[in-house]
Amino acid sequence: QVQVVESGGGSVQSGGSLRLSCTASGNIFDVHDMGWHRQCPGKHRELVATVTRYGAINYADSVKGRFTLSRDNAKFTTYLQMSSLKPEDSCVYYCNAAIVVGGGKNRPGDYWGQGTQVTVSS
Repeated sequence: QVQVVESGGGSVQSGGSLRLSCTASGNIFDVHDMGWHRQCPGKHRELVATVTRYGAINYADSVKGRFTLSRDNAKFTTYLQMSSLKPEDSCVYYCNAAIVVGGGKNRPGDYWGQGTQVTVSS
């Protein structure tokens, strides 16, 4: 069994910072791409940033220059440092990871966390 768990959400004033963490655990052979998505009120879920196991990172235009994604492969963990937060960043943030389970003979499956709320007040 595999779990993906986010932490670090909360409330902050506009211009402030928060750091989200996401850790995969369980019967893991390897973790490929990891990423963050968000669902804002009244909108569809959207990509925030992704990182490959080799460290290649992709950001949504809306967060470039403000959010920084990093990864610790040894801990199956990714971190999203969010700075210069705006009220429009108030969303539920979800982590996902492409995980190879068990003995490593299967294709990676897509696992999602339950989400963590970020609220930015003006």
